[in-house]
Amino acid sequence: MIWLIKRFTTTSIYTLTVLFIYSGLTSASPYDVQITPEKLTSEPVYSPFVNRAYPDQVLFGDSHFHTNLSFDAGLVGTRLTVHDGYKFARGEKVISNTGQPVQLIRPLDFLVVTDHAEFIGLAPMIQESEPTLLADPWGKSIYDLFNSGQEGRMQAFAEIIEIGTVTMVNPFSSDEAVSNIWQDFVEIADTYNEPGRFTAMTGYEWTSTPKGDNLHRVVILADGADKTRQTLPFSTFESQDPEDLWSYLALYEETTGGRAMAIPHNGNLSNGLMFQPKTFKGEDITRDYAERRIRWEPLYEMTQIKGDEEAHPFLSADDEFADFENWDVSNLAGTTAKEDWMLRYEYARPVLKLGLQLGQELGVNPFKFGLMGSTDTHTALATSREENYFGKYQHTEPSANRHNSEVIPADDPALRIMTSQEQAGSLMAVWARENTRRDIFDSMQRKEVYATTGTRIRVRVFGGWDFTDDEVTRPDFVDQGYKRGVPMGGDLRMTADGKAPTFMVRALRDPDGANLDRIQIIKGWLDGQGETQERIYDVAVSGDREIGADGRATEPVGSTVDLEKATYTNTIGSAMLAAHWQDPDFDPAQSAFYYVRVLEIPTPRWTTYDAAFFKIERPDNVPETVQDRAYTSPIWYTP
Repeated sequence: MIWLIKRFTTTSIYTLTVLFIYSGLTSASPYDVQITPEKLTSEPVYSPFVNRAYPDQVLFGDSHFHTNLSFDAGLVGTRLTVHDGYKFARGEKVISNTGQPVQLIRPLDFLVVTDHAEFIGLAPMIQESEPTLLADPWGKSIYDLFNSGQEGRMQAFAEIIEIGTVTMVNPFSSDEAVSNIWQDFVEIADTYNEPGRFTAMTGYEWTSTPKGDNLHRVVILADGADKTRQTLPFSTFESQDPEDLWSYLALYEETTGGRAMAIPHNGNLSNGLMFQPKTFKGEDITRDYAERRIRWEPLYEMTQIKGDEEAHPFLSADDEFADFENWDVSNLAGTTAKEDWMLRYEYARPVLKLGLQLGQELGVNPFKFGLMGSTDTHTALATSREENYFGKYQHTEPSANRHNSEVIPADDPALRIMTSQEQAGSLMAVWARENTRRDIFDSMQRKEVYATTGTRIRVRVFGGWDFTDDEVTRPDFVDQGYKRGVPMGGDLRMTADGKAPTFMVRALRDPDGANLDRIQIIKGWLDGQGETQERIYDVAVSGDREIGADGRATEPVGSTVDLEKATYTNTIGSAMLAAHWQDPDFDPAQSAFYYVRVLEIPTPRWTTYDAAFFKIERPDNVPETVQDRAYTSPIWYTP
């Protein structure tokens, strides 16, 4: 444990009381509207909102985000800083890394800057001739290579990539330089944090890539600089094993009184490693492992620039919407081809199903995670809309030829991923009471969050046992949902009569985006033979289409997209959809989960916008349109 303990600058231990929004009373906090015991009374009051304590607003943000402090951003052209990233997220116009003006259509509500722990700040140290870097033998050699011309820069970058993904031995001996960068980093987050208006949170990315397989986690710290400055980022130079990362997070909480979590991402590039029922060391997982994993990893970032990871058509052949922005040819390094067996351990839906099996075997479900999305931008620009996509790297910001770059190079052409295959980005939506660090982190912990593929669809779902079909249209829909049911991320417990659960869903389109095509509920369950099953139910569709007896609407919504002009109209679809649905196939003896998928009508893909703007041919290796969507965290049923 020495390698963990030495990372802290103090050993003071504080008592942390974790209070969830579901509590009736709140403790004192500088960020909260207080409800004191004196204000609470059992007597009727006229205002129906006096004692309301449940989350009543949705916040959109990005929790996976890189600036020039990340070696694979700053060393390849990203000049925008942490300051620029926060300013952009708050809605300010910024000049991009290639000199182009860019701005969000609306500000984000929160941002977590998560630069790589490995070699954090190396790029600005080279650019600024930082003395501690030049005093280090390896640092001086890298500095000299980067300043020797293009060939030297390429050699230096290749060496850094080799160290970060293969050798995993830190050649840079100075903790002082990293500490100075981290201290500035956490202070900047506090500077831009404005409770109630904009939340700036501290984080970083732990970049484990054994043999080129992606095991990356984003670490999110809920706290201000008073706590976060007491630690340094935990890197893969200390360990590539996620269990050691969890130990570090536990020690952080114990030592500082803060709160932390880790969020896995891009299981699709792990070649089956991310969610295999094995430890990093290859051992069968135990109940203790399962408890620790879900404790520290309550969410999965299942959609972002490097592909959508909800479902795969190989595993979900009956799902016509499963073939969406899939990256399924190789691992992250592009060194090993994907095999079919790997897919089960990479995509959210089959992993949620696997979790049901493991929960029955171990008594704890290690994969009982909520669903969210982020950008994973390396430009310091959190763009996510198709018509405003500014690329993953500096060299893939808008230009006539950016779609032809390689984002995952490979010796075998079949394993390459091209820039044209990048998704425009994704967002995390959080249901919270206040736009504060505490409330957002609380929502993430209890999984009352959902993912979108870039737009700002509003969606809410409740599961219960006695919702009636008229309640979904009532103005107290949310109030009744919390009083008599559970929201996304919650657990349904079996009632005495064993009747089937009912669900209420509402979805509202992005006010600056496309109309909605349909609402679906995806169910996964464990049958009587211990095998996992899945089924998709269309529960609300736009227009005059009908849902058949099999629970599906087979008629597509149509399309208004003009490919040449890269435009569409909202003359089809619906601005709002709502549904009341009861599971027709419910068996009270079988574990299950239910999550909601909301689809928009077709719109032009970012590559189609590029073709129209730059007057070029549309690339033929990607679709010309997309149906952007939202995925809610599941609601689980356990007998």
